[in-house]
Amino acid sequence: MFALYAVVTVFTAAALAYGAYLDLVGHESIGVLADRIGVPRSWMAPLGVCLGAGALGLLVGLAVPVVGTAAGAGLILYFLAAVGAHLRVGDRRVGGAVGGLALSVAVLVLGMAVRGVA
Repeated sequence: MFALYAVVTVFTAAALAYGAYLDLVGHESIGVLADRIGVPRSWMAPLGVCLGAGALGLLVGLAVPVVGTAAGAGLILYFLAAVGAHLRVGDRRVGGAVGGLALSVAVLVLGMAVRGVA
């Protein structure tokens, strides 16, 4: 079970790190997305820092469980807000946000199961 948890955690952290990179460098695809959902482009760097911190927290959580649990919970809130931002403006293209939410939930649930919390 730990191996599955580790694989899902590393995959999720890598995906989040890539998203953080796109946010931090101001990639045009992220700017277009921000414009579509009415989020100021100036928010992209701080949101990228949040994603990066979440990715790092998930990886640290492999060794320090409380950090992984906190990161997983924080990422779930982040992606719930992202889905809400899309739906608020009627944008139904929520696949990326829902995918991030699903991965974050999976990491949190698997981490709790590995540690016998569930």
